[in-house]
Amino acid sequence: MFGICNLAIVPLRLEPSDRSELTSQVLFGEHFKILEQTEKWSRIELGYDGYNGWIDNKQYLTISEVAYNHLQETDPVMNGDLIEYLASANNQLLPIPMGAALTALDDANLNPEQFAFDGLRVSGIKGKSQILDTAYMYLNAPYLWGGKTPFGIDCSGMVQMVYKLNGYKLLRDASQQATQGEALSFIEESEPGDLAFFDNEEGRIIHVGIIMEDNYIIHAHGKVRIDRLDHLGIYNVDTKRHSHKLRVIKKII
Repeated sequence: MFGICNLAIVPLRLEPSDRSELTSQVLFGEHFKILEQTEKWSRIELGYDGYNGWIDNKQYLTISEVAYNHLQETDPVMNGDLIEYLASANNQLLPIPMGAALTALDDANLNPEQFAFDGLRVSGIKGKSQILDTAYMYLNAPYLWGGKTPFGIDCSGMVQMVYKLNGYKLLRDASQQATQGEALSFIEESEPGDLAFFDNEEGRIIHVGIIMEDNYIIHAHGKVRIDRLDHLGIYNVDTKRHSHKLRVIKKII
């Protein structure tokens, strides 16, 4: 079985319970495989990055395998504004966040409410210089474990969505993203748009941010913020202390 998200932002949970940990979110228009079902919950695997978890059965539409494969083979078209509104044929409005997928709107079978979109559409591969322009749009978004939107986002969610909006595919979690790209030996070798990863005392990758010019970094820590980056890690400009220990720098583009 297969499905598509027909609501703005649907929580993806670790276990089939409303009280379970939020591990990620499914945005409007994102498609997925349904791996198993209970009376109230479905365990899904997102088509974009293979991430899986549980969502409420009332919060998606089932689609055919043909439709899933078509969406899987089509480059995503996304909302490029912080928030936009879809308007249905009977004048109902549905707000959708930046990064929501619009590809299915042209298929009547996948868009039974006949939602229309008149906002900014983004698609295709952009230049590396656009990475930071997109990242700035998430500036001051509150930190939310599992979040993927300007209204709540985690470190790897911000990095994944920024790259996705520019046409590059990253995995969901920081530890997964750290397996991608080319490792650099020194900060001095990096360019704006490269990624810096940080580990904990056990050596596990737990944080990621996007490198800026002049040894600054934009990352989600309490909120999406800009701090200093040096050979030790992230130096918090407010607390005047290092908050994260640098592990590796990766060039994705």
